[in-house]
Amino acid sequence: MGKIAAVLILVLMLMSSAFVGLGINGLVSANPNSSFPNLAMPIEYVNYTISPINGTLWATVDGDYPIYLLNQSNCAFTGDLPMVYPMPPNTANIHVFLADKELSWTNYSQTNPDFLHHTAIGDWWMIYSVIGTVSNYFELKIHYQHPLQMVNGSYIFLYDLNISPYLSSQYNSTVIYTIRVQTNTTNLHAYTTATDTQWNPINYTTTNEGSTKLVTIEEHSELNSIPGDLVVMFSEPNALPEFQLWALSAIIISVVLLTAVFKRRRIVLFSSV
Repeated sequence: MGKIAAVLILVLMLMSSAFVGLGINGLVSANPNSSFPNLAMPIEYVNYTISPINGTLWATVDGDYPIYLLNQSNCAFTGDLPMVYPMPPNTANIHVFLADKELSWTNYSQTNPDFLHHTAIGDWWMIYSVIGTVSNYFELKIHYQHPLQMVNGSYIFLYDLNISPYLSSQYNSTVIYTIRVQTNTTNLHAYTTATDTQWNPINYTTTNEGSTKLVTIEEHSELNSIPGDLVVMFSEPNALPEFQLWALSAIIISVVLLTAVFKRRRIVLFSSV
């Protein structure tokens, strides 16, 4: 799983990946000073839509995170919950909601350049927001879009699952991923990443909704058994590597220029007859 590059102060750790995509990373599970609550998230729903935009593939991510504030006799927390949340490179259209109210956010890594979030496919920047005073149950939602990375001719995307702060001997957690792929794909593989180099295959099911491929994955985490972040890789059957696209473009331009020169010479020759 990804880890914050430096240690945040206790208040910020409360919601570091707060929505697991927002997964709360570093939540105060031990609750050492009785000031902050323990939280549980038995289930979360993460929806991806993969679609072509301006010649490349983008992921539109919608996460739904029902969170429970656990009763603790030694915890007198009644305040707001600050959070930081990691974002993939070039993320756009970011919206964070508490129930139906949209929350404001700022670019935390822009003002604190050393605070990046490490994942198996690179370091991510982070946003900062404050969740208003909450009851024993509240629901967070997040929406954002980002371009898919391409590695060795394959598209790849990662979902950052920092679920450990939600887990206890009483509460496990399940993530239900629903991925709608609106392009032709081959060689689709899904993995969980416990570390940068340890990628373990995870089962998935596929169905078709017209021209859309629907991929469903369930990832289960327990206190002492956490699979890690989700990584999905696939190829497009007609996609050409970048160097081939460049070569093809050069060939087309050359043919057009040669054709134009040939036609011009024919005109000159004919006019001199």
